[in-house]
Amino acid sequence: MSIGEAADITTEAGDLVASLMLRPWGQVSPSVYETGRLVSLAPWLTGHLERIDYLIRTQRQDGAWGAPDGYGVVPTLSATEGILSALTRGDRGTDRERLAGAADRGLRVLATWLSNPLELPDMPAIEHIIPSLVARINQRVEGLPGRAPMPLPEAMSYDTLHIVRSWVKSGMELPQKLLHALEIAADEAAGAPGIRPTPIGSVGASPAATAAWLGESGGPDAHEPARGHLEAVVRLHGGPVPVGLPITVFERGWVLSWLLRAGVPVEVPPEMVADIRAAIGPTGTPAGSGLPADADTTSVALYALALLGAPHEPDSLWGFRSGTHFSTWPGEQGVSVSVNAHVLDAFGEYVRRRPSAAPRYNETIAELAAWIRDCQGPEGNWTDRWHASPYYATVSCALALDAFGGDASQEAVRAAAEWTLETQRPDGSWGRWEGTAEETAYAMQILLLTRGRTDPRHIRAADRGHEYLARSTGGDHPPLWHDKDLYVPLAVTRAAVIASSHLIRQARAQAV
Repeated sequence: MSIGEAADITTEAGDLVASLMLRPWGQVSPSVYETGRLVSLAPWLTGHLERIDYLIRTQRQDGAWGAPDGYGVVPTLSATEGILSALTRGDRGTDRERLAGAADRGLRVLATWLSNPLELPDMPAIEHIIPSLVARINQRVEGLPGRAPMPLPEAMSYDTLHIVRSWVKSGMELPQKLLHALEIAADEAAGAPGIRPTPIGSVGASPAATAAWLGESGGPDAHEPARGHLEAVVRLHGGPVPVGLPITVFERGWVLSWLLRAGVPVEVPPEMVADIRAAIGPTGTPAGSGLPADADTTSVALYALALLGAPHEPDSLWGFRSGTHFSTWPGEQGVSVSVNAHVLDAFGEYVRRRPSAAPRYNETIAELAAWIRDCQGPEGNWTDRWHASPYYATVSCALALDAFGGDASQEAVRAAAEWTLETQRPDGSWGRWEGTAEETAYAMQILLLTRGRTDPRHIRAADRGHEYLARSTGGDHPPLWHDKDLYVPLAVTRAAVIASSHLIRQARAQAV
């Protein structure tokens, strides 16, 4: 690597880390789902017409919104219902013909999807969100000629939705996890007595949940902190809003982990390190204010601290243990291999830095590694419930097993690398639906951060991947991360690309 190339990487990484301090809520892409909810729930909020325009501009030619393979159902329901709400209210400043056309296209594709067997992705609160949106759409189109009610997908019902709404109405305190999707409670959410916004004014780290709590009028006081919070959020993208904010700890943990694991030289402000340490309490840390503590954010934050030379006892993770693996949060329905890979990173790196702690963690490290190996697919990859791409799950598992899985994990890591080599696209990229910079960065890390890193095949493939990254510089990252909608944690994906570029430049220099 030349001196100039090294300086460029260091400068880029330094600028990225500095941006984390300048924008502490996080850098997150706009969400069709969340924006559609604000169009429906908060027409009083600044940027209303811009949100409607965003929905219409992002509609696909087939009438849908979002990604393939069932990922389009939730955003298409939300956008269609939001546009219908603006149309039926007769919102000032809107083009009724344009609204009607977009709504009609959305209704047609939804009627086709919902009338046939449908395979849905494992997304947070999807079992509540879909019934709530179908019910709202059916209310909007009731009595319109030629419009039959939308059916629910098989195995879904309105029963749990009614239960949640009765909880909200009763004034009982809701679990933080449920607050993130408070908008499903509809009118019952407005001013619900059992709900209190966080000190920054958010409810459930969600613009839609916050708007639902404020209600149709936007709150009795124009200076209500929740209203002020939403006004600040809509300015980030000029009207459209992200699906979750703030993501402070999550963003910092992932950015630092990608950079430090790859050996990217970066100076981390001491106050950032102190903030991450302070965020980890006895039950772990949430991704951001208003969310419950989770094992994923806790693990990555602990791993980043260890890499920074400030290891923090990872005992808060024991509360997430579920047999031989760990849950994202207690009582989770489902399981995530990437979460468990990150727990393995946290325990393994802590023991590496604090060898005296080995007796407490070594048995669990071995059990976790075995559990992750057992989850590997026959082709050598892993899939996960928190990301649409198998490259994210595979880089998480392969790197953790390579570092802390021992000799028993060598074959699993080798198989992951072989799968990565075999799935490279002709243009040098990697990706589930199309080649993307984010997924290409993960694939390059699988090849360059595991034991086969000196294999000429790995270096050649990673070199082609880097050529693709160079061509795609400045392009948008498509949303691949799971929340209520797919989203992009922009600083996190940027860190992954920087890390991969650093690795291939190092590999080239060593091969000379």
